[in-house]
Amino acid sequence: MTELIDEQVRNRKKRLKIVSIIGLVLLIAVSITMYQLLKDADNVEIIAGDFLPANKDATKAQKKAAASAKVDASNFTLSIYPEAVYSEGSAKAGSLQIRNDASNAYPINVKIRLDASGLVVYESGAIQPGYEVKNVPLDEKVTKGEYEATAEVDIFDPKTKEKQGSAQAGVSLSIKK
Repeated sequence: MTELIDEQVRNRKKRLKIVSIIGLVLLIAVSITMYQLLKDADNVEIIAGDFLPANKDATKAQKKAAASAKVDASNFTLSIYPEAVYSEGSAKAGSLQIRNDASNAYPINVKIRLDASGLVVYESGAIQPGYEVKNVPLDEKVTKGEYEATAEVDIFDPKTKEKQGSAQAGVSLSIKK
């Protein structure tokens, strides 16, 4: 009797394994089919206003090159080290590092403003693409301590010298004795 029950349990487990394997294979097959159907779907091409009407008949490569040029001109990458360390007093250079990446199309001007008081402790002047400032003295004397500051970055058109936009980044300013 027990052998019969053991046999039935083994058969039931076998059937359950077989059904599970068949279910898994079906799930994989459906997944692959759906992936293939969705992958091959025709994508609708949208032509942005910058390409109308002159470039609407351009090839895909021409459109990609034009879009890349427009994106490159509008991209902006700021590299600023988030911690600056100075000795007390403004005459000594500290570890402030700001770079206007060569990939940028616009010169920048950076002001470092203390968050608590609003005091501008440093202003870079124009930094052209591909150039950087580092190890510069502060414009204002700041007493010993730790300060949270904001780097206010103004972006200028290289031809008209007009402000085109701005960005901000947090900076920790450490004044040591």
